[in-house]
Amino acid sequence: MLVETTQRFLDYLKGIKDASEHTIRNYGIDLNAFKDYLESENLAFPDCDLLKIDRKMIRGFLAWLKLNQQSKRTIARRLSTLRSFFRFALSQKIIPNDPTEELDHPKLERKLPVSLNYDQVVHLFEQPDLSSYLGFRDRTIMELLYSSGLRISELAALNRKDIDFDHFTVKLKGKGKKERVIPITKNAGDWIKQYLVHADRFYGSKIHSPQVDEEAVFLNKHGTRITTRSIDRKFDEYLTQSGLSGKITPHTIRHTIATHWLENGMDLKTIQVLLGHSSLTTTTIYTQVSTKLKKKVYDETHPRA
Repeated sequence: MLVETTQRFLDYLKGIKDASEHTIRNYGIDLNAFKDYLESENLAFPDCDLLKIDRKMIRGFLAWLKLNQQSKRTIARRLSTLRSFFRFALSQKIIPNDPTEELDHPKLERKLPVSLNYDQVVHLFEQPDLSSYLGFRDRTIMELLYSSGLRISELAALNRKDIDFDHFTVKLKGKGKKERVIPITKNAGDWIKQYLVHADRFYGSKIHSPQVDEEAVFLNKHGTRITTRSIDRKFDEYLTQSGLSGKITPHTIRHTIATHWLENGMDLKTIQVLLGHSSLTTTTIYTQVSTKLKKKVYDETHPRA
C-alpha cells in the first residue's frame, strides 16, 4: 500500500502540481528512506499498510535518521516530504488521519548563500570552449543565468516562444506554476540569438537523433531538451577547470546576480519580483551576504566614519 500510494503521489506531483524532475526525485528518495526504515525495524507489515502508520513510527524514523548521522537539513526535508505525502493520502481518503500532525519541525540554522565577485564571474565564464557548439551553448547558459537570476529548472524549461527579442524579456514558469515575465540584458539576448542559429545546433544533433526538439531553447548533444542534471554536471567540470574554490553551482549564479543587484542600488522588492520569491523575507537574506553593502551602509550611517 505504501509503494502504490507513493507512486500515485509522485504522479500527482508531476501531472497536477507540475513539480520539477529534481523535486520529484528528492520526494522519491525521501519516501524510499522511510520504507527502508520500516523494513529495518521489522515494521514493514504486509503491504506496509498506511492505516497502521502512526505518529510514534514517524518519530522513530526521525530518531533513526539522527542515529545514522543524517544532517538536520536532511531530516527536516524528509519530515517535510512525509507531511506532503500523508496530506495527499488524507485528501485521497486513503487514511482517516495524518500521523505527521503536531510533529515539531527541526530548527535549522539559516545558511547564507554563496556568491562570487565580478572578477570570479568573468573567470568562470571564460572556461567553456567557444569553438565548440556545446561550449558555446554552455557560455550562453551562463550569460542568461547571470543576466536575470533564473533557476536552472526555469532555464531548462525555456521554449523559443518564451523569448521576446524585441523587448528583451523572457516568460518563465516558476514554482507552483507561477508565471512571470522578466527582462534580460541585450548581451544575454545576443548570445541566445547566436546560439539558436549556430551551424551545429541541429546538424550536429541530428547525427545522434532524428527527433530534435524544435521548441526547446537549450538542447543536449542528442538534440533533446537539456536537463538540470546535465547543467549541474557541466558546471562541476568548469569549476574544476577554473580553479575556483568552494561549491559553485548554477544556483550560485542566481545568488551572485541578486547580491550584485543589491550592491548596485536595486531595491529588495524589485529583486523579489525578478527572482520569483513569494516572500520578501527570502530576498532579505542577500543584505547579510554582501560585505561591500555592509561597509557602504556603515560608512553612510556612522557619525565618525
